Amino acid sequence: MDPFARLEAVAALARLELEESEKERLAGQFDGILQFFESIREVPLEGVEPLTHVAGIADVFREDEERPSLPRERLLSNAPDPRGEFFGVPPVLEG
Repeated sequence: MDPFARLEAVAALARLELEESEKERLAGQFDGILQFFESIREVPLEGVEPLTHVAGIADVFREDEERPSLPRERLLSNAPDPRGEFFGVPPVLEG
């Protein structure tokens, strides 16, 4: 496919309006990017296991364990507008 046609197709999908000078400048760059991706397709991948993370990090989350929470009174003591047992917030909908 013509580099200009490829660029115009992607620009149309992205709803971009390009001027002719921009098309001339970007068409070569865009074609180079697509050629690079084509070269990646030629890399032999037989026997290569897929990676989920390049650093080999294992599950780093701690185990869930039950523990007591802070008392409600202490939590609400810093609230600017405590309302009974709840945090007071301004209304979202008027009506």
